[in-house]
Amino acid sequence: MDHKTLMKKTIHREKCQHIPVAFWRHFPVDDQDPYGLARSTIAFQELFDFDFVKVSPPSSFCLKDWGASDVWNGEPEGTRDYQGAVIKNPDDWSQLKVLDPTAGYLGSQLECLTLIKSGLRPDTPFVQTIFSPLAQAKNLAGKTNILHQMREYPDQLKSGLKTIVLSTQLFIEECQKIGIDGVFYAVQHGSYDLMSEMEFNEFGWAYDSMLFDYIQPFWLNVLHIHGVQIMFDLIRNKYPFHVVNWHDRETSPSLKDAQEIVQGAICGGLSRVETMVLGNSGSIEKEFKDAVSQTGATGFVLGTGCVLPLTTPMGNIFSAVKLAHNYSPG
Repeated sequence: MDHKTLMKKTIHREKCQHIPVAFWRHFPVDDQDPYGLARSTIAFQELFDFDFVKVSPPSSFCLKDWGASDVWNGEPEGTRDYQGAVIKNPDDWSQLKVLDPTAGYLGSQLECLTLIKSGLRPDTPFVQTIFSPLAQAKNLAGKTNILHQMREYPDQLKSGLKTIVLSTQLFIEECQKIGIDGVFYAVQHGSYDLMSEMEFNEFGWAYDSMLFDYIQPFWLNVLHIHGVQIMFDLIRNKYPFHVVNWHDRETSPSLKDAQEIVQGAICGGLSRVETMVLGNSGSIEKEFKDAVSQTGATGFVLGTGCVLPLTTPMGNIFSAVKLAHNYSPG
């Protein structure tokens, strides 16, 4: 069964010949150039033959045209560290301008997507990472500053969020022209550890929802709810996505509980560090069997709750892919 057919059947909770599987990672240094990121993404796919490809540029790809600066310091997940804040005081939000998606760093990412599309097999779906407006705002203001500004200067922040939404809408429209299959939508603040449901609705969902009409035309949209103590019930009720991904081995709900309330597919099942980095084929198989038991191997994509650390042994990735692709639901 080709990758697109397998993913479409999985989204509709149909029995498949085997379980789809997808892992993704960052490619530090390579991700500073559209050709480098495209080349590494395609090579990773050619090596492991995942059932969909997540394109993982650094989170700064959508912020550098506003002046964001970051550096690679060897972080184990492959992410980059921001150098200073673009938004230094609340009034700076009003200075953000709507970006041209075909120019600068956004234009470079579109070039990367074009290269990836031409380099993948036609039956392999691929999705572009889109960070929520609030996640983008966090990286413009600083991780600790954004919550302070949200509570002390809400009107100024909302002004900035509106500009971020407009720029993101234009970028998604250009992605659609290239022919991506969907977006991987990263929500990073839907956590009770960070804010209340009322705050999330006001500063998170309110601006996320402005993008839904632009995301709707795609057939493979993946929602990623980042962190622990997540607002799973709140978010899954309001976000129209085909696949939901979260740190299921680190926070509730379990795969079983989530599958009972999610209409599409769920993605996860394997612990990123304890199993994929520090484990072996035996521990991967044990966790895989548990995931199959929870989901009935239906509407389920084998993966992890977030990006694979750079230290993940290749043999462990091969083991996980083999288990999924050799499993027959019967």
